[in-house]
Amino acid sequence: FTGWVQRTFQSTQAAAASRNTCAADDKATSHVPKDCLVCSYNEWDPLEEVIVGRAENACVPPFSVEVKANTYEKYWGFYQKFGGQSFPKDHLKKAIAEIEEMCNILKGEGVVVKRPDPIDWSVKYKTPDFESTGMYAAMPRDILLVVGNEIIEAPMAWRARFFEYRAYRRLIKDYFNSGAKWTTAPKPTMADELYDQSYPIHSVEDRHKLAAQGKFVTTEFEPCFDAADFIRAGRDIFVQRSQVTNYMGIEWMRRHLAPDYRVHIISFKDPNPMHIDATFNIIGPGLVLSNPDRPCHQIELFKKAGWTVIQPPVPLIPDDHPLWMSSKWLSMNVLMLDEKRVMVDANETSIQKMFEKLGISTIKVSIRHANSLGGGFHCWTCDIRRRGTLQSYFD
Repeated sequence: FTGWVQRTFQSTQAAAASRNTCAADDKATSHVPKDCLVCSYNEWDPLEEVIVGRAENACVPPFSVEVKANTYEKYWGFYQKFGGQSFPKDHLKKAIAEIEEMCNILKGEGVVVKRPDPIDWSVKYKTPDFESTGMYAAMPRDILLVVGNEIIEAPMAWRARFFEYRAYRRLIKDYFNSGAKWTTAPKPTMADELYDQSYPIHSVEDRHKLAAQGKFVTTEFEPCFDAADFIRAGRDIFVQRSQVTNYMGIEWMRRHLAPDYRVHIISFKDPNPMHIDATFNIIGPGLVLSNPDRPCHQIELFKKAGWTVIQPPVPLIPDDHPLWMSSKWLSMNVLMLDEKRVMVDANETSIQKMFEKLGISTIKVSIRHANSLGGGFHCWTCDIRRRGTLQSYFD
């Protein structure tokens, strides 16, 4: 111990002695622009800048165990047949057009829109632990979490998404150069040990039982999480343990964000927990949408804090519309432009009426074909800047 103290003291003295010689290096790295472009604390402050994903070149992920655990049985044949290939071209073309229109409408509402780079996701890649092809850069909410002026890159759990960060690196470097903090969570190896290779899923009933028992396809071999499993309310951030987010990943976030932020685990009666924002979507200070089919086990926490809990109406999307990577409840996966404006699907008239009764104006956009790729408005976006300050809504 004495030797360790002495070495530390000597190292500190050496660092102090060399401070003058490092002055040139300090000048190169110390400048931080006054106005950082990145600043967002919640899901409802006035939206000023956003990243919107791309459907271009989107590929069906290979049918691996983690994909099987997150998709519905009726689509397993689709994954087995088309894994590693493009999603149906005609469908993809319509999805691209829908998202372009969505971007135009956001710009018309005064929001700065940024897009990730187009990439060929069909390219095969290999690590020491696995082989795969890519998927897409359609859902920035899955990979990026903005907390204050920090952008956090998530260590996602699907092998097909291992290199998804590459599509966003140009944007993130620009934000970093504007003064933002940039953190990449520990990159998982995605070795076989991260997944329960014999995860027994044959029916919705099986999934209900497994989720209730706290059993998921991802293990605790290493940290992993999708950013879309976190939902922000100022100093309080809520997260679910899901098929793609494990407790190690949640604990990494808890330690990383402490002491300024509090990370709370909440859970739901959900047979297929993957991403929180079509189950529990905070839409304003003291206002949350809670999926009636997936009740929250900790809902009293919100009610005791004086929050209003609203159950959205049943989705109107028809049964024959393909939803390869999601459920109909993308109807509640909305994007708040501020407390009084919400972007909602043009076809979902029931939820439009719900918002209007709440005094919230609806901005209607049709993204049914984009829904098929696995996300609603919240998923397709990552809010980079909202005009607001850090507040506590649970004290």
